[in-house]
Amino acid sequence: VIPPPVIHIESYSEDSISFSLKMTTNIKVSGYVVNIYWTFDTHRQEKRTLVIEGEKSIQKVANLTAHTPYEISAWAKTELGDSPLSFVHVVTSGTRPVSPSLKAKAINQTAVECSWTGPRNVVYGIFYATSFLELYRSPHNSSTSAHNITVLVQRDEQYLFLV
Repeated sequence: VIPPPVIHIESYSEDSISFSLKMTTNIKVSGYVVNIYWTFDTHRQEKRTLVIEGEKSIQKVANLTAHTPYEISAWAKTELGDSPLSFVHVVTSGTRPVSPSLKAKAINQTAVECSWTGPRNVVYGIFYATSFLELYRSPHNSSTSAHNITVLVQRDEQYLFLV
């Protein structure tokens, strides 16, 4: 039986998490697959996937959001097959940024100008869809460090926007 890997949180800050991965077995490990999950504004679950080569690993994941819960899951790729998943949860330190105030204005039938307020020198994600279900499961999205963006939409549709 292949055991799950051990995920140990080495440290965390406002915008990063460092963790180590190891196996408690003599089975040869060729690498790990790690998923980092977080929920954006209770509407959208985000995921970042890392594919890591080698047996032992210390990783640092940066560009995270302050005071946000993250779930890290990992499995090992071994000579005998894939291991079961293991999970760990961590909340980054600091104060979570205030949600931006979004304004969306139709420019014409296929373009919408989105603008918002918020801190400078950060990356914003703009998500839009024609229903709450689509907004949660598979929205259209763009990112920018500016405070406005023009998105192209389908004519004769109503859209929900989130920044």
